[in-house]
Parts: sequence; C-alpha cells; structure tokens
Amino acid sequence: MTAMAPARTAPDLSFLLDHTSHVLRTRMAAALAEIGLTARMHCVLVHALQEERTQIQLAELGDMDKTTMVVTVDALEKAGLAERRPSSRDRRARIIAVTEEGARVAARSQEIVDGVHEAALGSLPEQEREILLRALNNLVSGHLAVPEESVRPVRRARERQK
Repeated sequence: MTAMAPARTAPDLSFLLDHTSHVLRTRMAAALAEIGLTARMHCVLVHALQEERTQIQLAELGDMDKTTMVVTVDALEKAGLAERRPSSRDRRARIIAVTEEGARVAARSQEIVDGVHEAALGSLPEQEREILLRALNNLVSGHLAVPEESVRPVRRARERQK
C-alpha cells in the first residue's frame, strides 16, 4: 500500500530556483570551459582585479572553502593568469594579483558570463525580465538575505560532489 502524496497548494519555489540555478551553472561552465576557465576561476580573477584582496577575502566573495580556493588559485597561477604576492597594505598578508594575461582573460570571461545571463533572460519578454530581476533582488536583499542557522546545516550542491 502506498500513501497518497499531499496536494500541492503552491508552486514548488525550491524546485524552480534549484533547477534554474543548476541549468544556468551548467551553461556557464560549458561556456567558460571554451577559454579554459571555471566559474570559480572567473570569480577570483574579476574580484581580484577590482581591488587588492587576500585569498581569504576572495574565498568569501566567491563562497568557496579554503581548500577549493587554494586549488583555484593554484590553477590560475599555473595558467599564468594570477600570482600570490605580498600585500602593499599589510606585509603579513598575501594577495592574489592578476597578470596582464589574466586581465585579458577576465575581460573575455566577463563577456561570456554576460552573454550566458543575457541568453537566459532573453527567453523572457523584456517586461518580465525586469520584474524577475527586481523580485530576485528584493528576495536576496530582504527575506532571503541570510541563511538560517540549523543544527543540521543544509549542504550545498558543490559540497555533495566531493
């Protein structure tokens, strides 16, 4: 005997957001792979170009753990796109400095990221794009700005892939 599933009374927001995010991430990964980058590498390059930042600061901005950040910076260094250097503001700290080639690649990767986003939004009528973006911005700056603390924390997708 099987139990009857409860009747749904509202759209499954979790599924809609998860599925959309998953598909967008896979498209982004495929597009950036064409120039030899991952989304994490792109994130580090772009944020490191904005101002002098330490590896820890970049990891926080990119929502990466320390191990993932080290692997990402190692890959950027190996590719000649970034390097670890002493900070000009704090001699104890090391920053991630983007090389000239890294800056060129970051400019190209930003064009790719913008194109993937535009393609996703382009599937909606213009008025709906503005409404969607405004609504999502309201959620992430309001009700869904901060994750809830939990005894059993929710694992994020990339944590499950390890």
